[in-house]
Amino acid sequence: MPVLNEATYLPRQLAALQSWREAGHEVIVVDGGSDDASADIATPLVDKLIVSKRGRATQMNKGAALASHDWLVFLHVDTRFSETAMNSLQAVFQQGDIDWGRFNVRLSGGHILFGLVATLMNIRSRLTGIATGDQAIFVRRTIFEHVGGFPDIALMEDISFSHMLKKISAPYCIRDKVTTSSRRWREQGVLRTIFMMWSLRLRYFLGTSPRLLAKRYNRAAK
Repeated sequence: MPVLNEATYLPRQLAALQSWREAGHEVIVVDGGSDDASADIATPLVDKLIVSKRGRATQMNKGAALASHDWLVFLHVDTRFSETAMNSLQAVFQQGDIDWGRFNVRLSGGHILFGLVATLMNIRSRLTGIATGDQAIFVRRTIFEHVGGFPDIALMEDISFSHMLKKISAPYCIRDKVTTSSRRWREQGVLRTIFMMWSLRLRYFLGTSPRLLAKRYNRAAK
């Protein structure tokens, strides 16, 4: 789990993962140099915590290098598993013919557009075979190492990672949903956020540098 200044959300998120630790799974947090209490909060609630250079790709690759098990699950701090979703993921771990995959997603909150946004995200992912970080990407360690991990780019690392994995196999879709916080949509405006994210993806596919896209994204997020 890559984090940066997430002291508000970490306690609830990590508390929900304690049952996984009890079942023998590792929880690893990679802090990108937070200046709040994120690292202190995470320390007693995880198996491993390290501080890394800032950047989701870098942080997730660092965490993967520390992991001990055969499967890697990349979880954003504001994406949560239901018990059903956790059980479905555990079932995937027992199968021998799956290389990687992702979950369907729902957005928290009651705004009528949130359901539509989530549905479109899931449909787009199924049609394209591309997964985003909000969908809790999971992958076998051997496959992760084969493709070289997440590309070290400033933005769209999940999109690029999915493209590399698609060359090996199509993603396995777990229909049970993970729940992602709608805070980005609430804070920046639903329609504005939809337009921004689709615009950034289009620009990426047209060849715009991820570094330039990250600058645009960060400006829009302020």
